[in-house]
Amino acid sequence: MKLVSGPGRWCRLIGAARMKRFRQSAILDLIDGEDIASQDVLRRRLRARGIDATQATLSRDIKELGLVKRSSDGAYQRVVETAIPPSDVLRRAIVAYLRRVDRVQQFLVLKTDAGQAQPLAVAIDRASLAEVVGTIGGDDTILVIARDVRRAASLVKRLETYAGP
Repeated sequence: MKLVSGPGRWCRLIGAARMKRFRQSAILDLIDGEDIASQDVLRRRLRARGIDATQATLSRDIKELGLVKRSSDGAYQRVVETAIPPSDVLRRAIVAYLRRVDRVQQFLVLKTDAGQAQPLAVAIDRASLAEVVGTIGGDDTILVIARDVRRAASLVKRLETYAGP
């Protein structure tokens, strides 16, 4: 991994998926900390952190992050998910991200595409499933720990049902 630095700027030359996650994390940090009402302001704030992004890239990131503009001042904000039941959020996340499920005893290993494990792990955690003790999410893999072998098998069936054919 090569480190690129300059006056007040830093960036690691890493894989595209990692850079995307890093950039999107910075975007969320910025909009949570201040009112940003335009992509140009967002781009300048990212550049101040050493992250260069085009307007097209920011548009895609804003869409993927599900950001919306507040009606009061036009600043970007996260969508409040409390209106959607966690079980529906989980179903949507499974359809969007889950690629494979493997079970070993009471452990489930869920596979996603690169960079998609975290949103699925969060959806599983927020759904507060009775079968689940906890999750550990990486880049493209989630370890789900079930309460016992029987509940793990039940959870696999539930996930497969949510995923559909």
